[in-house]
Amino acid sequence: MDKNNQQHRKAINAWTMYDWANSAFATTIMAAVLPVYYSSVASKGLTPSDATANWAFTTSIALILVAVLSPILGAMADFSGSKKRFLTIFVFLGVGGTALLYLVRSGDWLMASVFFIFANIGFSGANVFYDSLLPHVANPEEIDQVSSKGYAMGYLGGGLLLAVNLAMILFAPEHLTELMSRLSFLMVAVWWFIFTIPLWRYVKEPTRRVLKGEENQNPFTASLKRLTKTFSEIKKYKQLMKFFVAFWLYNNGIGTIIFMATIYGTELGFSSETTIGTLLMVQFVAIPFAFLFGWLANKIGTKQSILLTILVYTGIAIGGYFLQREIHFWLLGFAVATVQGGSQALSRSLCGRMMPKSQSAEFFSFFSISEKIAGTAGPLVFGLVSKLMGGSRLSIVSLIIFFILGGALLAIVDEKEGIEVAEAEEASFTLSTAMTPETP
Repeated sequence: MDKNNQQHRKAINAWTMYDWANSAFATTIMAAVLPVYYSSVASKGLTPSDATANWAFTTSIALILVAVLSPILGAMADFSGSKKRFLTIFVFLGVGGTALLYLVRSGDWLMASVFFIFANIGFSGANVFYDSLLPHVANPEEIDQVSSKGYAMGYLGGGLLLAVNLAMILFAPEHLTELMSRLSFLMVAVWWFIFTIPLWRYVKEPTRRVLKGEENQNPFTASLKRLTKTFSEIKKYKQLMKFFVAFWLYNNGIGTIIFMATIYGTELGFSSETTIGTLLMVQFVAIPFAFLFGWLANKIGTKQSILLTILVYTGIAIGGYFLQREIHFWLLGFAVATVQGGSQALSRSLCGRMMPKSQSAEFFSFFSISEKIAGTAGPLVFGLVSKLMGGSRLSIVSLIIFFILGGALLAIVDEKEGIEVAEAEEASFTLSTAMTPETP
C-alpha cells in the first residue's frame, strides 16, 4: 500500500512538473521575447503594420490547425490508449520547432513564422493530452489541488526562465542582444525537453478501453465514429456543455486582460519597465494563490471558487478604466495574479470531473479549443470599442459583459449532475469494453 501511494505521489509530481516544463514556451516564446524579436529583427525591411499582420496570421494559422486536429486526435488517443504517446509526439514537434527558432536572423520572418507554427502546434497539441491525463493521475477528491499545483509549478518554472532570458538580453552589450534572444529560444527547447522526462518516466499510459466491435477497426475510422457518437449524445452531457459555453465566455474576458494588458499600459504611457516588470511579478505572485484556490475549492466548492475569481476579474476590468499612474498598473497586476491561476486550474479540474475518464482526451480537446478560441472574441470587442470611442479605457470595461454572462451561466451548471453522468457513462463504457493493461 505504501509503495502504491509512493508511486501515486511520484506520478502526480511528474505530471505537475510538465507545467513547469512547457510554461517556459508560454512566457518566453509566446508572450515576451519572440514577439519583440519577430517584429524588430526577423521582420527587418517590413513596415511595422506588415510585421504585426504577419504575426497575427502566424498565430491564427497555428490556432486553426490545432482546432481542426485536436478532436480527431483526442478520440484517436482514447481509442488506441495512446494519450501519453500522442503527448510525446507533440512535445517533440514543439521542442524541435522552438529549437529551430535559433536559426532565425534578420529578415527571416517567413522562417520564423513556419518554425513558430510548428512549435505552437506542438505546445497546444501536447496540452490536450497532458490535460487528459489529469483524471487518470489524480483521484476525484484531490483533482482540484493537483490541477492547482500544476499551474503553480508552471508560473514558477515559466517565470524563472523568463527572468533569466530577460536578464541575458537586457544586460548584454548591444551587439550581442540578437544572439542572446536566439539563445533564449534554444534554452526554452532544452528546458521543455529535460523537465518532461519525469512525466515520461513516472506517469503510466491509462488503461485502454475498446468498445466491442472496435477491436479490429482502423484507429482513424474508430475515432470519427466515436466523435459522431459523442455529438449524437450531446444532450446526455448538458451540464458539461453548459460549462464549456460558460468557460468560453468568462475565459474570453480573462484572456483579453492577459493579452492586452501590455499594449494597454503602453497606450497609457507606462514604461516598459512597468509593463514587463508587472508581467514577471504576476508569474511569481500567482504561485501561492494557485495553491490557495486549490485549498479553497476543498472548503467552499470548485464552482463557487471559480465564481469568486470571476467576481474579482469583474472588479479588475472596472478598475482598468480608472488607471492613471504606474502604481495603479502594478496594483491591478497583483489583483490579476491572485485569481489567474485559480480560475484556470479549477476550470480544468471541474471539466475533468464532468467527463468520462475513458474519453478524457476527446473531451479535453473541446476544452482546449474553447480555451484557444477564447482569445478571439474578447480582443475583437476590445478593438472595436477602442476604435469607436477613440481610446481603450471603455474597452477594458466592456469586458465585464463576458464575466457577467459567463458567471451567470456557470452559476446554473449543476456540477453534481455532471459528475454523476460522467461516472455512469464511465461505468457503462467499462462494462461494454475489452480492456488492455496499463503500460509505462
